[in-house]
Amino acid sequence: MSGARRWTGGRHRASMFGARPYDLGVEPEPAPEPAPESPPQPGGTGVAQVFGLLRPYRGRIIVMALMGLLGVVLNAAGPLLLGRALDLIFAGSVSRNLPAGVSRDEVIAGYRADGDDTLADVLSTVDLVPGSGVDFTALGRLLAIATVLYLVASAVKLAQERMAARAVQLAIADLRERVQEKLARLPLAYFDRNPRGDLISRVTNDVDNVQQTLQQALGQLVTAPIAVIVVLGVMFYVSPLLAVVVLAGVPLSGIIVSRLVMKSQPMFERQWAATGTLNAHAEETYSGHSLVKVFDQREGAERDFDANNENLRDAAARAGFISAAIEPAIMFVSNLTYVAVTAVGALRVVTGNLSLGDVQAFVQYSGQFSQPVGQLADASGRLQSGVASAARIFDFLDAGEQVPDTGIPVQPGHLWGRIEFRDVSFRYDPEKPLIDHLTLMVEPGSTVAVVGPTGAGKSTLGNLLMRFYEVNSGRILLDGHDITRLTRADLRSRTSMVLQETWLFAGSIADNIAYGREGATRADVAKAGWATGLDSFVRTLPDGYDTKLDEDATGLSAGERQLITLARAFLAEPVLLLLDEATSSVDTRTEMLVQRGMAALQAGRTTFIIAHRLSTIRHADLILVMKDGDIVEKGRHDQLLRAGGVYADLVLSQDG
Repeated sequence: MSGARRWTGGRHRASMFGARPYDLGVEPEPAPEPAPESPPQPGGTGVAQVFGLLRPYRGRIIVMALMGLLGVVLNAAGPLLLGRALDLIFAGSVSRNLPAGVSRDEVIAGYRADGDDTLADVLSTVDLVPGSGVDFTALGRLLAIATVLYLVASAVKLAQERMAARAVQLAIADLRERVQEKLARLPLAYFDRNPRGDLISRVTNDVDNVQQTLQQALGQLVTAPIAVIVVLGVMFYVSPLLAVVVLAGVPLSGIIVSRLVMKSQPMFERQWAATGTLNAHAEETYSGHSLVKVFDQREGAERDFDANNENLRDAAARAGFISAAIEPAIMFVSNLTYVAVTAVGALRVVTGNLSLGDVQAFVQYSGQFSQPVGQLADASGRLQSGVASAARIFDFLDAGEQVPDTGIPVQPGHLWGRIEFRDVSFRYDPEKPLIDHLTLMVEPGSTVAVVGPTGAGKSTLGNLLMRFYEVNSGRILLDGHDITRLTRADLRSRTSMVLQETWLFAGSIADNIAYGREGATRADVAKAGWATGLDSFVRTLPDGYDTKLDEDATGLSAGERQLITLARAFLAEPVLLLLDEATSSVDTRTEMLVQRGMAALQAGRTTFIIAHRLSTIRHADLILVMKDGDIVEKGRHDQLLRAGGVYADLVLSQDG
């Protein structure tokens, strides 16, 4: 059973990902980690990295390339056949008006004798059969073959696109798996220092954009180079001069594409960064909607949204415009090439160097050559957007990970709950000490309350006990076992947490309670509800434990929501219990009800209570007073009051 099953309530800050469904309310907000806890994985950014996602499916890509080659060859054969068909029609039309019994050479010689050398040159390029007319049998055969070739080429293209779509979807599914696994390996500090909205944007919008880029560009980038090579070879076979004319436009196209791509790349990077910023603002404003309303910050939030939205609009418009300008620029160069091919081709026909069908075929080849060149240019523009998103994704995948579990973990079996902090030091920021050389022994089954001003390091103890953060020095022992020798899943499966802000998910009350232990029965759920005082309230509901809740548990009071999390924690049967401000958000009457549930939950378990409301911890076995990361006082309630120190001042300030 995973450790997540034991996290029973608290601030829901990134539950979508499953890696951090709860926050311990660290005081103060942690600064960035001093160093990654494990070395980042190597990786670069760029087109090679984007297409590196397809490496496991290179067999499919090779088959796609072979299919692309077949399709290009079939398409390249079409213009030759159509050119021959045009020559048949032209020769037949001319032959019909010539007297039968005269040879082709005699006809051409007659035109030259009459001084019509141009017509003689044109006719020398076709097979004249004077008096015969158009050979419709041969013409039909050519057209039928061309039709079959084009049909087969279309079928091959369809199969190729299907295979490309499949390869891309498999690669993106692998990427999403990597992202999900990465989320589970990231330390808590990563989520503390990165806005949730930007993180969501990376693992959703950016992944979707990479998918779309690959989907649109893969087929083009596989087929287009093959088409350029094959068509260029056929063009040189038909007319080397016209092939050189077509090639003359390639350098100009290359210069245009490279300049536009260089300009679009920074714009796409800005666009996707702005998308993440906008999503972060929207998510924070939505999740903190009540806070925004209470402090009358709606106009300020709207101004920030408008500013972020305008920034995104500007970046997206610029990136889209520059990227979209590639295709019309290439079309302009292609049209110039058409004009040159037509003019030079006409001159070659009238001089007898090419037939009319050859020119017609070459015009088609010019289009077939310009199309893949344009596709490559278009794909280059699209790739800039995908590369910008991929850079954000791989930056996330390269983030430092939490220290991995020990290779041969301790399997302690039954635990009693003795906790020992042995010379523990920890700080979020290397320049700001928090806990220095803390030593503490907590006996099994005892209740320890931790109090102190904000930022004293109270919640940090819970962070360290759960290994959300690793100690900088010293050791934490659970029944004599260093907790770093246990797997995180084992450690957290023996621990339950109930925090200030309850975390419930959409489902029934029974579902929310049963989340505390895998395989829990309805009887187990009812027992947990009865033990924590929830049962009497649930039975007043028409559907009882089957009452459906939305994610915010609308219709339930804060105390009722907290009782559900207490029942969930009770069902988990933990050895160690952490209660972090569990009653600070409820009224006094509800607090009494919650305290009864907490008392049932604490029975026989080692319990740490982190509290600002000191009335809730008067009966604790041990009260620790923390200040600046150190334990400045410890003892029972009465002892600390008589001492007249920091604790007494805190009690008097609340009672007064």
